[in-house]
Amino acid sequence: MYIYNVTVNIENSAHDEWLLWMKETHIPDVMDTGLFLQNKMLEVMVNEEQGRTYSIQYTVRDLETLELYYQVYAEKLKAETHDKFGDKLVAFRTVLRLEHEYKP
Repeated sequence: MYIYNVTVNIENSAHDEWLLWMKETHIPDVMDTGLFLQNKMLEVMVNEEQGRTYSIQYTVRDLETLELYYQVYAEKLKAETHDKFGDKLVAFRTVLRLEHEYKP
């Protein structure tokens, strides 16, 4: 299993609109691709004057499925985000491999 992690810093002036848009539009659009198993949105707890930071995590079964996401969907979804929020946010993406999950 892998986690496709998108870390976003959003300016305070656009925060509320962005957060609502993420919950109601963007994350559902990503999940509607049918490629991801689950998602989580977490706020990074740091004090920043420039805005707030979030980690949006999408769980994917394998790297081939993630590559399909990149090839078919990623650019369109990134462009929609940029068109809506422009330079009010900065995002970077990482891929994490799940090594172990403890389940009691």
